[in-house]
Amino acid sequence: MKRPLRYWLQLAVTLAVCAFLVVPIGLSVLAGVTENFFIGAKSGLTLRWVVEVWSLYRETIFRSIGIALACLAVTIVLGVPAAYALARAQSRLTRWIEELLTLPIAVPGLATALALILLYGGWREFRASWVFILVGHVLFTLPFMVRSVLAVMLAVDLPTLEEAAASLGATFRQRFVSVVLPNVRPGILAGALMVVTLSMGEFNLTWMLHTPLTKTLPVGLADSYASMRLEIGSAYTLIFLVMIVPLLVGMQWASSSLSLGRGSGRG
Repeated sequence: MKRPLRYWLQLAVTLAVCAFLVVPIGLSVLAGVTENFFIGAKSGLTLRWVVEVWSLYRETIFRSIGIALACLAVTIVLGVPAAYALARAQSRLTRWIEELLTLPIAVPGLATALALILLYGGWREFRASWVFILVGHVLFTLPFMVRSVLAVMLAVDLPTLEEAAASLGATFRQRFVSVVLPNVRPGILAGALMVVTLSMGEFNLTWMLHTPLTKTLPVGLADSYASMRLEIGSAYTLIFLVMIVPLLVGMQWASSSLSLGRGSGRG
């Protein structure tokens, strides 16, 4: 069957966009395993840059993963009840609250970090702890969790489901655990995907909040590009991709599987 011209134009645009996104990453990965990037692949391939990055910066990698997972836990604990309250009490006030929740996204990360330093900078132990960075990440990512969960809650008609459960004698706790949470799981997974991604890659806010002992992966990556060989920074990028891509793919797969399962269950 002959394809229309529009099909080929759309395919060409799609491939061009993919190339625009993927080629720079591919070149960076190649630089991380090349003996000398300026000479090219003919200089030989090596893993010594990866080994050097791992020996110098592995703590920043594990710290970033720990902060991202802690941020995910906190945003779930805070975001799901907040979304539930907003969904059950739709009014002009709750709409204003929804808008206020987006302020950390609209305000530059440097400004948010400066506000946190002014507020908590006097607490030396807290200021020097990775928990200080965690607070900043929670402020930045919480709106994404709330929005994702709230959108699902408004779509599934929670009041009707809860009224049906209440008519069968279910308490509030039983309704929340057995009715609300299972129905909003896709929203939680979608929010989790954004929270982990944003926390792992957040630089501006983290750069202001970190100390020499609490560097995260993006801050270490910037330092490696600024003060060392290009190959070191590129190897750091390679390690970053190896650490984050499987996690994100797994979360995306879980979210897609859950959505398909809900669809087939309704069918």
